Amino acid sequence: MQILKEWVMADCCGKNKEKKSTESCCAGSRTVLLYACSGGANVAEISDKAARELMFAGKGTMFCLAGLGAGIPGMIQTAKDADVNLVIDGCPMDCAKKIFEKAGVSNYTVVRVTDLGIEKVKGVRCTQEQVDKVLAKAREVLAKA
Repeated sequence: MQILKEWVMADCCGKNKEKKSTESCCAGSRTVLLYACSGGANVAEISDKAARELMFAGKGTMFCLAGLGAGIPGMIQTAKDADVNLVIDGCPMDCAKKIFEKAGVSNYTVVRVTDLGIEKVKGVRCTQEQVDKVLAKAREVLAKA
């Protein structure tokens, strides 16, 4: 079994690589990466759905939070090189934010779902209204970033 020692990211990711206008991670002339909470409660589902809707609307691309947590060098460098890293954390545990801190990536901004008045509940599906609330906040944050 061969273990890959280095990961190479997509051409448009990172300031050190040429950006292609057709690549989805480039929102206009900047690289915007989106990360969603991966927990088991409703706030994780809300986070994931909001990030995907932002991606499908051309606001950036979802990127692998687990890759940062696993310490994959190419993924960490891509996050460091991004113009904007938007982290949508589900709750005050701030797991995604802590992954960024542990990886030494400081160029990020956080939207926390529970800060928007949404209660964290396990075993409950989210509503589109909740997703829309997070989307509105995320768009506001991206407009200022």
